[in-house]
Amino acid sequence: MTQPPRSNRQLPLFSQTPATPADITTTTPLKATFELFANHLAADGKSDHTVAAFSADLDLLTDYQGARTPIGDIGQTDLEGFFNWMENERDVSCSRKTYARRMTTVKAFFKWLREIGALRGDPAAGLVQRSGPAPLSDVLSPAQMRECITAARTFKYKRGQDPDSRPEMLLRLLLDTGIKKNETMALTPASIITEDRRAPVLHVRYKVREVFKERNIDLAANWLPLYDAYVDQYEPKDVLFDCTARNLEYVLSDIGERAGLPFKLSFEISRWTSGLRDLRAGQTDDFIRHKLGLSDVSWYETGGKLRELDRKLKERGE
Repeated sequence: MTQPPRSNRQLPLFSQTPATPADITTTTPLKATFELFANHLAADGKSDHTVAAFSADLDLLTDYQGARTPIGDIGQTDLEGFFNWMENERDVSCSRKTYARRMTTVKAFFKWLREIGALRGDPAAGLVQRSGPAPLSDVLSPAQMRECITAARTFKYKRGQDPDSRPEMLLRLLLDTGIKKNETMALTPASIITEDRRAPVLHVRYKVREVFKERNIDLAANWLPLYDAYVDQYEPKDVLFDCTARNLEYVLSDIGERAGLPFKLSFEISRWTSGLRDLRAGQTDDFIRHKLGLSDVSWYETGGKLRELDRKLKERGE
C-alpha cells in the first residue's frame, strides 16, 4: 500500500508525546497526557459520554493553564485559580452541576498521574468539592486601598536605592481597570493609548469561546507618571510585563503583606474591588459590565455579588 506523502502525515502535537503511561514524566506537557488518560477511563469502564465530558473539561483546563505547561509545574494554587477563573472570570456561565463535574475530572486526572508515578504529589488532593452558591470574594476597603498603595511604594528596584515602579503601577492598573490576570499578561506597550495624556485609554483584547473581542477602558491621567517610570526601568518591548503571571502574583501578595492585610491580595480581589468602587461611585450596570468584559448572563451573578459585598461593607461601616 502506498504511503501518503510525508507532508500529509499527521505529526504529533508535542515532541514529548508519551506512548504509554510509563513515558509520562513531570516535564510532559499537560495536553500530551490527555489521550492516555482517556484510554484509562475507557479501560476502567467509563461510557463514551463520560470520556468525552472529561476530555472537554481537561481541554478547558489548557485554556487557562496552557497546553504546553509541564504537569510538574502545576500546583494547587494554579488549580484553585482555574476554578475561580471558570466560575467568576470566564465569560461563560457555569452551573453548579458543571462545576462539580469539572472538579471531579481534575481530581481524577491528577490522582491518576500520581498513581502511575508521573507526579510525586497530587496538586488536586487539597481542592474542596462544594455545593451551593460561590462564596463572596474579599475586597479592599478604601482604607486598605490607601495602605496597599503606600506599601507598594516601599519596594526598591533591583536591590538599589531607587523605588521600584512596578508594584504601584500594577496595583493601580488593576484597581482602576478591573482586568483579569490573563488580560494583564497579554498587554503590550501598544495597549496603553496616550495620544491625549489627559485622557489615556487601555485597549484590552480578549478571547471568548475562541473568538477575540476588544474593549477600551479609561485610565486615570495620574497613573501615567507611574507607567512612564515603569517603561524607563523595565523597557518593555513585546509585552508589558515580561515575566510570568506567578511573578506578578508574588508582587501583589507582597504588597498585601506589607500593608498588613488579613487576606492574600490577588488579581481576583483587585478585580472585585475595582467593580465595587465603580458601583459605589454610581456607575451603571452596563458601564461596569463592559469595563469588566462580562456578558449579560455573567453579569447577572456578578452584579448580585457586588451588591452583596457593598451591603456587607456598609454593615461594617466601611
